[in-house]
Amino acid sequence: MDKIRNPFSPGAGAPPPELAGRDGVLEQAEVLFARIRQKRPEKSLIMTGLRGVGKTVLLNEMDRMAREVGYRTVFIEASEQKPLAVLLVPQLRSLLYALDRVAGAGNKVRRGLAVLKSFVGAIKVSFGDVEFGLDIEPEKGTADSGDLEVDLPSLFIAIGEAAEERQSAVAIFIDEIQFFSKAELNALIMGMHKMQQRQLPLVLVGAGLPILPGLAGDAKSYAERLFSFPDIGPLQKEDAAKALQDPVMEEGVAFEAEALEEIFRLTKGYPYFLQEWGYQAWNQAESSPITLQLVHETTKQVIARLDENFFRVRFDRLTDGEKKYLRAMAELGQGPYRTTDITEKLGVESSTALSSVRSKLIKKGMIYSPAHGLLNFTVPLFDEFTRRAIPDDGIFD
Repeated sequence: MDKIRNPFSPGAGAPPPELAGRDGVLEQAEVLFARIRQKRPEKSLIMTGLRGVGKTVLLNEMDRMAREVGYRTVFIEASEQKPLAVLLVPQLRSLLYALDRVAGAGNKVRRGLAVLKSFVGAIKVSFGDVEFGLDIEPEKGTADSGDLEVDLPSLFIAIGEAAEERQSAVAIFIDEIQFFSKAELNALIMGMHKMQQRQLPLVLVGAGLPILPGLAGDAKSYAERLFSFPDIGPLQKEDAAKALQDPVMEEGVAFEAEALEEIFRLTKGYPYFLQEWGYQAWNQAESSPITLQLVHETTKQVIARLDENFFRVRFDRLTDGEKKYLRAMAELGQGPYRTTDITEKLGVESSTALSSVRSKLIKKGMIYSPAHGLLNFTVPLFDEFTRRAIPDDGIFD
Protein backbone atom coordinates (compact mmCIF):
# COMPACT_ATOMS: atom_id res chain seq x y z
CA MET A 1 0.00 0.00 0.00
CA ASP A 2 1.18 3.52 -0.78
CA LYS A 3 2.39 5.09 2.48
CA ILE A 4 2.06 8.56 1.00
CA ARG A 5 -1.69 8.00 0.62
CA ASN A 6 -2.06 6.88 4.25
CA PRO A 7 -5.10 8.91 5.46
CA PHE A 8 -4.44 8.67 9.19
CA SER A 9 -2.73 11.40 11.21
CA PRO A 10 -1.61 10.48 14.73
CA GLY A 11 -0.29 13.65 16.34
CA ALA A 12 -1.05 16.32 18.93
CA GLY A 13 -4.03 18.25 17.59
CA ALA A 14 -3.62 16.86 14.07
CA PRO A 15 -7.05 16.80 12.38
CA PRO A 16 -8.29 13.27 11.70
CA PRO A 17 -9.53 12.45 8.21
CA GLU A 18 -13.00 11.78 9.65
CA LEU A 19 -14.27 13.76 12.67
CA ALA A 20 -16.73 11.08 13.75
CA GLY A 21 -19.00 11.11 16.79
CA ARG A 22 -18.65 14.81 17.67
CA ASP A 23 -21.76 16.26 16.02
CA GLY A 24 -23.40 17.17 19.33
CA VAL A 25 -20.64 19.40 20.70
CA LEU A 26 -20.02 20.98 17.28
CA GLU A 27 -23.70 21.88 17.10
CA GLN A 28 -23.40 23.46 20.56
CA ALA A 29 -20.60 25.67 19.27
CA GLU A 30 -22.56 26.55 16.14
CA VAL A 31 -25.55 27.63 18.23
CA LEU A 32 -23.30 29.63 20.59
CA PHE A 33 -21.69 31.58 17.75
CA ALA A 34 -25.03 32.31 16.06
CA ARG A 35 -26.87 33.39 19.22
CA ILE A 36 -24.12 35.74 20.38
CA ARG A 37 -24.08 37.42 16.96
CA GLN A 38 -27.84 37.99 17.41
CA LYS A 39 -27.30 39.42 20.93
CA ARG A 40 -29.04 36.44 22.55
CA PRO A 41 -27.50 35.08 25.76
CA GLU A 42 -25.77 31.71 25.53
CA LYS A 43 -23.26 29.89 27.73
CA SER A 44 -19.67 29.76 26.54
CA LEU A 45 -18.10 26.29 26.19
CA ILE A 46 -15.35 24.57 28.15
CA MET A 47 -14.78 21.02 26.92
CA THR A 48 -13.30 18.50 29.34
CA GLY A 49 -11.82 15.08 28.77
CA LEU A 50 -8.80 12.84 29.09
CA ARG A 51 -5.68 13.08 26.95
CA GLY A 52 -6.10 11.75 23.44
CA VAL A 53 -9.85 12.33 23.04
CA GLY A 54 -9.42 15.09 20.47
CA LYS A 55 -10.18 18.25 22.45
CA THR A 56 -7.55 20.29 20.58
CA VAL A 57 -8.87 19.01 17.24
CA LEU A 58 -12.34 20.20 18.26
CA LEU A 59 -11.01 23.60 19.34
CA ASN A 60 -9.37 24.03 15.95
CA GLU A 61 -12.56 23.01 14.15
CA MET A 62 -14.61 25.45 16.25
CA ASP A 63 -12.06 28.18 15.51
CA ARG A 64 -12.63 27.54 11.80
CA MET A 65 -16.42 27.57 12.30
CA ALA A 66 -16.28 30.89 14.17
CA ARG A 67 -14.15 32.58 11.51
CA GLU A 68 -16.52 31.28 8.83
CA VAL A 69 -19.42 33.18 10.42
CA GLY A 70 -17.53 36.43 10.84
CA TYR A 71 -15.77 36.11 14.20
CA ARG A 72 -12.33 37.46 14.94
CA THR A 73 -10.54 34.73 16.87
CA VAL A 74 -7.74 34.41 19.41
CA PHE A 75 -6.14 31.01 20.11
CA ILE A 76 -3.77 30.39 23.02
CA GLU A 77 -2.50 27.35 24.91
CA ALA A 78 -2.20 27.70 28.67
CA SER A 79 1.18 26.95 30.14
CA GLU A 80 2.77 26.51 33.54
CA GLN A 81 5.57 28.78 32.35
CA LYS A 82 3.59 31.78 31.04
CA PRO A 83 0.79 33.66 32.82
CA LEU A 84 -2.57 34.28 31.15
CA ALA A 85 -2.00 38.02 30.74
CA VAL A 86 1.28 37.56 28.87
CA LEU A 87 -0.28 34.95 26.55
CA LEU A 88 -3.26 37.18 25.73
CA VAL A 89 -1.55 40.53 25.06
CA PRO A 90 0.01 39.91 21.61
CA GLN A 91 -3.10 38.10 20.37
CA LEU A 92 -5.48 40.86 21.51
CA ARG A 93 -3.18 43.48 20.01
CA SER A 94 -3.38 41.76 16.60
CA LEU A 95 -7.15 41.40 16.95
CA LEU A 96 -7.67 45.09 17.69
CA TYR A 97 -5.44 46.08 14.77
CA ALA A 98 -7.55 43.85 12.53
CA LEU A 99 -10.75 45.49 13.80
CA ASP A 100 -9.17 48.92 13.25
CA ARG A 101 -8.87 48.13 9.55
CA VAL A 102 -12.60 47.42 9.25
CA ALA A 103 -14.65 50.35 7.97
CA GLY A 104 -17.00 51.86 10.52
CA ALA A 105 -17.71 54.98 12.51
CA GLY A 106 -16.78 55.56 16.12
CA ASN A 107 -13.67 55.29 18.26
CA LYS A 108 -14.23 52.11 20.31
CA VAL A 109 -11.38 50.25 18.61
CA ARG A 110 -8.89 53.02 19.39
CA ARG A 111 -10.16 53.02 22.95
CA GLY A 112 -9.65 49.25 23.06
CA LEU A 113 -6.01 49.75 22.07
CA ALA A 114 -5.59 52.42 24.75
CA VAL A 115 -7.10 50.12 27.40
CA LEU A 116 -4.85 47.28 26.24
CA LYS A 117 -1.82 49.55 26.64
CA SER A 118 -2.98 50.38 30.19
CA PHE A 119 -3.34 46.66 30.88
CA VAL A 120 0.19 46.00 29.61
CA GLY A 121 1.59 48.78 31.77
CA ALA A 122 0.04 47.17 34.84
CA ILE A 123 1.19 43.62 34.14
CA LYS A 124 4.78 44.75 33.56
CA VAL A 125 4.95 45.31 37.31
CA SER A 126 4.22 41.61 37.92
CA PHE A 127 5.81 39.88 34.93
CA GLY A 128 8.58 42.18 33.71
CA ASP A 129 8.92 43.58 30.23
CA VAL A 130 6.13 42.77 27.79
CA GLU A 131 6.64 43.70 24.14
CA PHE A 132 3.94 46.06 22.95
CA GLY A 133 4.75 48.42 20.11
CA LEU A 134 1.92 50.95 19.83
CA ASP A 135 2.09 54.71 19.54
CA ILE A 136 -0.99 55.49 21.61
CA GLU A 137 -1.59 56.90 25.07
CA PRO A 138 -2.94 54.45 27.66
CA GLU A 139 -6.38 55.11 29.11
CA LYS A 140 -5.54 55.91 32.71
CA GLY A 141 -7.80 54.45 35.36
CA THR A 142 -8.99 51.51 33.22
CA ALA A 143 -7.45 48.01 33.41
CA ASP A 144 -4.34 49.41 35.09
CA SER A 145 -4.77 48.46 38.75
CA GLY A 146 -2.43 45.44 38.54
CA ASP A 147 -5.22 43.22 39.88
CA LEU A 148 -6.05 40.75 37.09
CA GLU A 149 -9.53 40.07 38.46
CA VAL A 150 -10.32 43.78 38.05
CA ASP A 151 -8.32 44.55 34.92
CA LEU A 152 -9.17 41.60 32.65
CA PRO A 153 -12.96 42.18 32.78
CA SER A 154 -12.36 45.87 31.94
CA LEU A 155 -10.18 44.83 28.99
CA PHE A 156 -12.82 42.33 27.78
CA ILE A 157 -15.47 45.09 27.92
CA ALA A 158 -13.30 47.38 25.78
CA ILE A 159 -12.69 44.60 23.24
CA GLY A 160 -16.33 43.54 23.19
CA GLU A 161 -17.44 47.13 22.58
CA ALA A 162 -14.87 47.52 19.79
CA ALA A 163 -16.13 44.36 18.09
CA GLU A 164 -19.74 45.46 18.49
CA GLU A 165 -18.95 48.85 16.92
CA ARG A 166 -17.45 47.09 13.89
CA GLN A 167 -20.45 44.72 13.72
CA SER A 168 -18.15 41.81 14.44
CA ALA A 169 -17.68 39.32 17.28
CA VAL A 170 -14.72 37.81 19.13
CA ALA A 171 -14.07 34.20 20.12
CA ILE A 172 -11.21 33.44 22.50
CA PHE A 173 -10.02 29.82 22.31
CA ILE A 174 -7.90 28.46 25.17
CA ASP A 175 -6.41 24.98 25.36
CA GLU A 176 -5.17 23.34 28.60
CA ILE A 177 -7.10 25.78 30.83
CA GLN A 178 -6.35 23.70 33.94
CA PHE A 179 -2.82 25.13 34.01
CA PHE A 180 -4.08 28.59 34.97
CA SER A 181 -3.96 29.71 38.60
CA LYS A 182 -7.11 30.23 40.63
CA ALA A 183 -6.72 34.01 40.25
CA GLU A 184 -6.45 33.65 36.46
CA LEU A 185 -9.54 31.44 36.33
CA ASN A 186 -11.34 33.97 38.53
CA ALA A 187 -10.43 36.75 36.11
CA LEU A 188 -11.61 34.79 33.06
CA ILE A 189 -14.90 33.89 34.71
CA MET A 190 -15.49 37.46 35.88
CA GLY A 191 -14.67 38.73 32.39
CA MET A 192 -17.24 36.41 30.82
CA HIS A 193 -19.77 37.42 33.47
CA LYS A 194 -19.41 41.03 32.27
CA MET A 195 -19.89 39.89 28.67
CA GLN A 196 -23.16 38.17 29.56
CA GLN A 197 -24.41 41.09 31.64
CA ARG A 198 -23.71 43.61 28.87
CA GLN A 199 -24.57 41.27 25.99
CA LEU A 200 -21.29 42.03 24.28
CA PRO A 201 -20.16 39.81 21.36
CA LEU A 202 -17.24 38.02 23.01
CA VAL A 203 -17.27 34.28 23.76
CA LEU A 204 -14.82 31.88 25.38
CA VAL A 205 -14.29 28.33 24.12
CA GLY A 206 -11.85 26.28 26.15
CA ALA A 207 -10.64 22.76 26.76
CA GLY A 208 -8.83 20.91 29.50
CA LEU A 209 -8.76 17.94 31.83
CA PRO A 210 -11.81 16.64 33.74
CA ILE A 211 -10.83 18.62 36.85
CA LEU A 212 -11.92 21.85 35.14
CA PRO A 213 -15.58 22.06 36.26
CA GLY A 214 -14.43 21.68 39.87
CA LEU A 215 -11.67 24.26 39.47
CA ALA A 216 -14.09 26.73 37.86
CA GLY A 217 -16.67 26.13 40.58
CA ASP A 218 -14.07 26.68 43.29
CA ALA A 219 -12.97 29.89 41.59
CA LYS A 220 -16.49 31.29 41.23
CA SER A 221 -19.69 29.60 42.37
CA TYR A 222 -21.65 31.05 39.43
CA ALA A 223 -19.31 29.51 36.80
CA GLU A 224 -21.85 26.80 35.94
CA ARG A 225 -24.32 29.53 34.93
CA LEU A 226 -21.80 31.03 32.50
CA PHE A 227 -20.33 27.90 30.91
CA SER A 228 -21.39 24.55 29.52
CA PHE A 229 -18.90 21.78 30.29
CA PRO A 230 -19.40 19.10 27.60
CA ASP A 231 -17.53 15.90 28.42
CA ILE A 232 -15.49 14.67 25.45
CA GLY A 233 -15.05 10.93 25.85
CA PRO A 234 -14.03 7.95 23.73
CA LEU A 235 -15.99 7.16 20.59
CA GLN A 236 -18.78 4.60 20.53
CA LYS A 237 -18.06 1.45 18.53
CA GLU A 238 -20.01 2.62 15.46
CA ASP A 239 -18.27 6.01 15.42
CA ALA A 240 -14.86 4.40 15.94
CA ALA A 241 -15.51 2.11 12.98
CA LYS A 242 -16.57 5.10 10.89
CA ALA A 243 -13.40 7.01 11.87
CA LEU A 244 -11.33 4.10 10.54
CA GLN A 245 -13.37 2.76 7.64
CA ASP A 246 -14.52 5.94 5.87
CA PRO A 247 -11.03 7.42 5.27
CA VAL A 248 -9.59 4.20 3.81
CA MET A 249 -12.64 3.64 1.61
CA GLU A 250 -11.93 7.04 0.04
CA GLU A 251 -8.66 5.44 -1.11
CA GLY A 252 -10.29 2.23 -2.36
CA VAL A 253 -9.28 0.20 0.72
CA ALA A 254 -11.31 -1.45 3.50
CA PHE A 255 -10.91 -2.94 6.98
CA GLU A 256 -12.38 -6.36 7.69
CA ALA A 257 -15.14 -6.20 10.30
CA GLU A 258 -13.08 -8.37 12.67
CA ALA A 259 -10.12 -5.99 12.31
CA LEU A 260 -12.32 -3.03 13.29
CA GLU A 261 -13.62 -4.96 16.31
CA GLU A 262 -10.09 -5.73 17.47
CA ILE A 263 -8.85 -2.14 17.09
CA PHE A 264 -11.84 -0.92 19.09
CA ARG A 265 -11.08 -3.45 21.83
CA LEU A 266 -7.45 -2.37 21.97
CA THR A 267 -8.07 1.38 21.84
CA LYS A 268 -11.32 1.49 23.83
CA GLY A 269 -12.47 4.05 21.25
CA TYR A 270 -9.96 6.79 22.10
CA PRO A 271 -9.40 8.85 18.92
CA TYR A 272 -5.63 9.29 19.22
CA PHE A 273 -5.12 5.55 19.56
CA LEU A 274 -7.49 4.86 16.67
CA GLN A 275 -5.28 7.07 14.50
CA GLU A 276 -2.13 5.23 15.62
CA TRP A 277 -3.56 1.77 14.91
CA GLY A 278 -5.03 2.91 11.61
CA TYR A 279 -1.77 4.56 10.54
CA GLN A 280 0.40 1.53 11.30
CA ALA A 281 -2.08 -0.99 9.92
CA TRP A 282 -2.17 0.90 6.60
CA ASN A 283 1.64 1.04 6.42
CA GLN A 284 2.02 -2.69 7.16
CA ALA A 285 -0.72 -3.87 4.79
CA GLU A 286 0.30 -5.15 1.37
CA SER A 287 -3.21 -4.95 -0.08
CA SER A 288 -6.86 -4.47 0.79
CA PRO A 289 -8.62 -5.56 2.94
CA ILE A 290 -6.79 -4.81 6.20
CA THR A 291 -7.26 -8.05 8.12
CA LEU A 292 -7.53 -9.12 11.76
CA GLN A 293 -4.23 -10.97 11.41
CA LEU A 294 -2.53 -7.79 10.22
CA VAL A 295 -3.90 -5.86 13.20
CA HIS A 296 -2.45 -8.52 15.52
CA GLU A 297 0.93 -8.23 13.75
CA THR A 298 0.83 -4.43 13.95
CA THR A 299 -0.18 -4.13 17.60
CA LYS A 300 3.26 -4.81 19.06
CA GLN A 301 4.74 -2.05 16.91
CA VAL A 302 1.96 0.40 17.83
CA ILE A 303 2.39 -0.23 21.54
CA ALA A 304 6.15 0.32 21.23
CA ARG A 305 5.52 3.66 19.47
CA LEU A 306 2.99 4.74 22.09
CA ASP A 307 5.32 3.74 24.93
CA GLU A 308 8.21 5.69 23.43
CA ASN A 309 6.27 8.81 22.48
CA PHE A 310 2.77 9.31 23.87
CA PHE A 311 3.36 7.74 27.30
CA ARG A 312 7.10 8.11 27.91
CA VAL A 313 7.26 11.90 27.57
CA ARG A 314 4.83 12.20 30.48
CA PHE A 315 6.35 9.41 32.54
CA ASP A 316 9.90 10.77 32.40
CA ARG A 317 8.83 14.01 34.14
CA LEU A 318 7.96 12.09 37.31
CA THR A 319 9.98 11.39 40.44
CA ASP A 320 10.54 7.83 41.65
CA GLY A 321 7.96 8.37 44.39
CA GLU A 322 5.37 9.59 41.89
CA LYS A 323 6.07 6.64 39.59
CA LYS A 324 5.59 4.23 42.46
CA TYR A 325 2.27 5.88 43.35
CA LEU A 326 1.04 5.44 39.75
CA ARG A 327 2.29 1.84 39.74
CA ALA A 328 0.22 1.17 42.85
CA MET A 329 -2.85 2.56 41.10
CA ALA A 330 -2.20 0.41 38.03
CA GLU A 331 -1.74 -2.67 40.21
CA LEU A 332 -5.33 -2.29 41.38
CA GLY A 333 -6.68 -2.89 37.85
CA GLN A 334 -8.93 -0.50 36.00
CA GLY A 335 -9.89 2.82 37.63
CA PRO A 336 -11.21 4.85 39.22
CA TYR A 337 -9.27 3.94 42.35
CA ARG A 338 -10.06 4.59 46.01
CA THR A 339 -7.33 6.55 47.77
CA THR A 340 -7.58 4.14 50.72
CA ASP A 341 -6.82 1.19 48.42
CA ILE A 342 -3.79 2.98 46.97
CA THR A 343 -2.55 3.79 50.47
CA GLU A 344 -2.97 0.17 51.52
CA LYS A 345 -1.18 -1.07 48.39
CA LEU A 346 1.78 1.19 49.17
CA GLY A 347 1.90 -0.08 52.76
CA VAL A 348 1.32 3.34 54.28
CA GLU A 349 -0.87 3.73 57.37
CA SER A 350 -2.49 7.05 56.44
CA SER A 351 -3.31 8.63 53.08
CA THR A 352 -2.26 11.98 54.58
CA ALA A 353 1.36 10.86 54.29
CA LEU A 354 0.86 10.60 50.52
CA SER A 355 -1.03 13.87 50.04
CA SER A 356 2.05 15.70 48.74
CA VAL A 357 2.76 13.07 46.07
CA ARG A 358 -0.91 12.99 45.12
CA SER A 359 -1.10 16.79 44.81
CA LYS A 360 2.01 16.92 42.63
CA LEU A 361 0.61 14.25 40.29
CA ILE A 362 -2.64 16.19 39.97
CA LYS A 363 -0.75 19.42 39.29
CA LYS A 364 1.33 17.67 36.62
CA GLY A 365 -1.90 16.55 34.97
CA MET A 366 -1.24 12.83 35.45
CA ILE A 367 -4.24 12.01 37.65
CA TYR A 368 -7.51 13.65 38.65
CA SER A 369 -10.28 13.10 41.16
CA PRO A 370 -13.62 12.20 39.51
CA ALA A 371 -15.29 12.15 42.95
CA HIS A 372 -14.36 12.52 46.60
CA GLY A 373 -11.96 9.78 47.66
CA LEU A 374 -11.40 8.56 44.10
CA LEU A 375 -8.54 9.01 41.63
CA ASN A 376 -8.00 8.06 38.01
CA PHE A 377 -5.44 8.52 35.25
CA THR A 378 -5.84 11.48 32.90
CA VAL A 379 -4.15 9.50 30.11
CA PRO A 380 -6.13 6.56 28.68
CA LEU A 381 -4.39 3.16 28.88
CA PHE A 382 -1.71 4.63 31.16
CA ASP A 383 -2.34 1.87 33.68
CA GLU A 384 -1.23 -0.71 31.10
CA PHE A 385 1.87 1.34 30.21
CA THR A 386 2.80 1.75 33.88
CA ARG A 387 2.70 -2.01 34.41
CA ARG A 388 5.00 -2.43 31.40
CA ALA A 389 7.35 0.39 32.43
CA ILE A 390 7.67 -0.64 36.10
CA PRO A 391 7.63 -4.43 36.54
CA ASP A 392 6.40 -5.58 39.95
CA ASP A 393 9.68 -7.25 41.06
CA GLY A 394 8.57 -7.13 44.67
CA ILE A 395 8.05 -3.37 44.64
CA PHE A 396 5.09 -3.66 47.02
CA ASP A 397 6.46 -6.44 49.27
